[in-house]
This record gives sequence, structure tokens and C-alpha cells, in this order.
Amino acid sequence: MLNKPRILVASPASSASNNGNWQTAYRWGQFLGARYHVGITKQWDRASPAPDALIALHARRSADSIAAYAQTGRPLVVVLTGTDLYRDIRHDDDARRSLQLAHTLVVLQDAGLDELPAALLPKTVVIYQSAPPLPPLPAGDGVFDVMMVGHLRAEKDPLTFMRAAMQARAPGLRFTQVGGALDDSLGRQAEDTAARCPAYRWLGALAHDAARALLRGSRLLAVPSLMEGGANVIAEALASGVPVLASDISGNRGMLGADYAGYFPAGDAAALARLAERAATDPAFEQRLRAQCAARLPLFAPERERAAVLRLMDNALTQHRTTP
Repeated sequence: MLNKPRILVASPASSASNNGNWQTAYRWGQFLGARYHVGITKQWDRASPAPDALIALHARRSADSIAAYAQTGRPLVVVLTGTDLYRDIRHDDDARRSLQLAHTLVVLQDAGLDELPAALLPKTVVIYQSAPPLPPLPAGDGVFDVMMVGHLRAEKDPLTFMRAAMQARAPGLRFTQVGGALDDSLGRQAEDTAARCPAYRWLGALAHDAARALLRGSRLLAVPSLMEGGANVIAEALASGVPVLASDISGNRGMLGADYAGYFPAGDAAALARLAERAATDPAFEQRLRAQCAARLPLFAPERERAAVLRLMDNALTQHRTTP
């Protein structure tokens, strides 16, 4: 089709940042590219040609793009991140304005709906992020690797992971942290922990494929975040048969389910260490986690996300064409 509609994805994160928001923008661009002309930009303003629709990631950080594009009257989709849902829309006027301007809101797990005013729910959809299934890789002999994947910043709570590594005592347990230090003090603490704790290593920022390969060779993924919109790394772990230990927060519950056995109180390093020790020494418990994760896996199938994203934009453009 020569006259494909043009869709622009506004993402404050770039490929260089290699974070969850960028992975979402890139993946959605791939899904939509079969049917639309798709571009990705950090920001859109009225000096640029207006696409037929705009998908903006992050209500606060993309607020200028959202406000500018809203003036065109064309379809405007806003994808809400963890900091949007669990912080910014409560306190930030720009983020709240973005919610009102959007024609459609997207949350990345169903517990995110609970954070929105009831008046906005009719224009909100849930789209779970996906990951292609890749088989697990062999773990090192005698090593029970617990991975944390994510840049070192306060919202991800990497200190709880470091402290858990210091406290865990089960033989063979190793805590491996992947991610660049967006906070210099957290980077220094990671270096200090690695120097003092043989069970902990910090590998710094890695390319996405390299990080996922390490995840595939691990026994557990730890997600100790204080807020999450819907961590894509959880989908990646489940798609490789790697169970998860997660902080008991709304965004993680929306991904793993209310009855999941691998939760610990947010910020509680001792509880994380105990769960890691139990998984390393109790095969029945590890198998229970695997079974619960396997039951959630269909939510994160690429074909499911692809269909939902295409349906989202097909509906948005069709509604725009038929609205007087």
C-alpha cells in the first residue's frame, strides 16, 4: 500500500539508553511496520510534519510532545510507565494533563487500571509486553545465579539486591547485577559490594542480547523495584523458563498474579535473601515458582502483543476517520 498512514512513536529513551521504554518503542515499531510507516523520535513539535497518529511513551517526560500533538486533533495514544502510574500522575500537572489530552491510554499490566481515575478507564486498554521464547542456557557447575537486570537508579532499588547478596548464605548462590549506573553513588556502592562480597558481581551496562543471554543462564530473576509499570524483563525471564523473585508492588502483581509465591516486601533485603536461599535449597519451591510463571506465560506471547498493538492503532485511525 503506497499511502500507508504514518505513525510516530515519541520515546524519551533512545537506543543508547537501552532501557525498558526504548525496548517497548522499538518492539512496537517493528509490530506496526508491516502495516504503517513508523518512526521513533525523542520529541515531536509543531515545527515538524504531523504524522497521522502519535504514540507517546511516558505521560510526564513526553508531555511537551503530547500537548503539541493534541492541537492537531489526530489520534494520540499515551503509554503509561511505572513512574507515571505510581508517582507522576499524583503530583505532576504535566503528567495529569497528558492523561486528559490522550484519546487512548495504555497500561502494561492490569493492576495499572487501579491507579487511574474512574473517568479515564473507558479510554484505557491493557497491553502486556512480550518477549520471544528462547530456551534456557546451561548454568555454571555448582552456581545458582540470581540476576537483576536494570540500570542502577533509585526506582529499581538495586541496594536491596546488593544487601541481599551480602546476607545470603546458601552454598553456590551468586547475585549478578547488570545495568549502568545512572546514579554515581549507586555505582560506587555496587563496586564496594563487589569488593567485599564474593557472592556479588556487577557487570555494568550490557547490550540487550548479552543481558538476555545471561538471564537465560540464570536460575532466578530478582525484580526488587519500588515502582514498575510492567517490567519487560519479567516477560523475558518467563519466556526462557526463569522464575522470578519480585517486590510485592502493584506493577509486579499485575505481571505475576496476586497469588504468586515469589514476592517479598519492597526494600526488605533479608526477605529477598531468604527466598533466594529457599529456591537454591528447596527444589519443590523452585518448581512451584516455575509452574506459576509458566501459567502466566501466555500473557507475554509476542503474537498476543502484536495483535493488541495493531488493533490499538487500527481502531484509533478508524475512529478518527469516522468521527465528524
